[in-house]
Amino acid sequence: MAPSATNESNGTNGTFKIQFETFSNIVNGKATPTSKTRHGINPANKKANIEVPVATQKDVDDAVAAAKVAFQSWSRTSIGERREKVVAYAAALKAHTAEFAKLLTTEQGKPLSHATHEVEASAHFLDGIARLELDDEVLEENEDRKVITRHTPLGVVAAIVPWNFPVHLACGKIASALLTGNCIIIKPSPFTPYCGLKLAELGQKFFPPGVFQALSGDDNLGPMLTAHPGIDKISFTGSTATGKRVMESASKTLKRVTLELGGKDPAIVCKSVNIAETAPKIATFSFLNSGQICVAVKRVYIHKDIYDKFRDAMVAHVKTLTMGDGMEEGNFLGPLQNSMQYEIVKAFFNDIEKEGQKVAVGGTLPQSNAKGYFIEPTIIDSPKEDSRLVVEEPFGPILPILLWSDEEDVIDRANNTTMGLGASVWSNDLDEAERIAKRLEAGSVWVNAHADIDPRFPFGGHKQSGLGSEWGVSGLKAYTNSQTVYLKKRV
Repeated sequence: MAPSATNESNGTNGTFKIQFETFSNIVNGKATPTSKTRHGINPANKKANIEVPVATQKDVDDAVAAAKVAFQSWSRTSIGERREKVVAYAAALKAHTAEFAKLLTTEQGKPLSHATHEVEASAHFLDGIARLELDDEVLEENEDRKVITRHTPLGVVAAIVPWNFPVHLACGKIASALLTGNCIIIKPSPFTPYCGLKLAELGQKFFPPGVFQALSGDDNLGPMLTAHPGIDKISFTGSTATGKRVMESASKTLKRVTLELGGKDPAIVCKSVNIAETAPKIATFSFLNSGQICVAVKRVYIHKDIYDKFRDAMVAHVKTLTMGDGMEEGNFLGPLQNSMQYEIVKAFFNDIEKEGQKVAVGGTLPQSNAKGYFIEPTIIDSPKEDSRLVVEEPFGPILPILLWSDEEDVIDRANNTTMGLGASVWSNDLDEAERIAKRLEAGSVWVNAHADIDPRFPFGGHKQSGLGSEWGVSGLKAYTNSQTVYLKKRV
């Protein structure tokens, strides 16, 4: 399954080596086996990947205990030294791009070129977040006193990582937690456990034992972590439904939580756009990673004056997108990542005939998915406003396009959702674009772009798309306690 690699790195104890052929939990600086194992599935061919560990309650207890011990010294390490270690770790990940990318394609399904980009972006985010400053804030200073706000580490962070971007989304959490002086336990998705374990294995070269650990497991592992009294914060990325369960479990011990959840991102296309340039961009942002992106375009509202031409331009671009095994050069779409998600997306395709929906491109399911979980990219032309496709998040390659003519109406329709992760407005009239953008109920709103993320800028959702934010200085603060210190200058 996994690509073999001869590239090895000595660890902090002089014996730890990185290879990509066996997979273990990382607990207290060591590769730790378990009595029970399981395996992921290559979604392009349904073949079993290499065995990975199934963590037990004891493994969780041991990891938390090790993190508690490590926290005592790691939290007192200067932020400058912590920054140097995270930056060095980022460089090491970048040096291992080829190995991680092949492993990522094999476990997640995305094309190798996209996997390579994800690993490179992950190293960039590690480095970028590590270079952020989180200074004390002077609130008042006069002859009598000085008042400052400090940001102190929380303790032990459990990072629950999803299967769609298992490297990138892990690295944002790793950088923020470690820079702010916390210890972290990574829990990769059971569908994509491989890269997460290797991220932690690589980390042992740079961080003391117990600072950076990883546990792979089955569906029982997440609840073990969210309920554990020794864990101080949960950083979770995943579905809204699961996020609610995470928050409920964490509330029992008042753990801090950051939740980055689902989205139903609208793209509003105004009549002034350059159709030939804009339509391919929006189609790309809709079907990238086979639509399995929380912040992908999931509804497109096209102005009536350009609707037909814009639709046709999107369709023409979609017809150029090749689909197949991510290891085969030139493919833009890989398979859906797992059988569960494949069945969810299939249900949206079943609505096409039931509701008499008009298919602009695609629209048929494969007669057999024996080779892998492949679904062709599909655009549905003007479905009903209350259809599941318009209201719910498919998290797959099926997209509704809808017509608009009145600005107030399209803003209301775009906001008519319980989610609010991202949104975009496309217009050559920047006054119009900014006016619309500022009224959209989403954590990130782009003008003439979409999903243009940066480690310096916070990312989070409104409404049921999340709680708090990752990345940027505000993301760093989410991994800390705020402490106000009153310094009286005279007794």
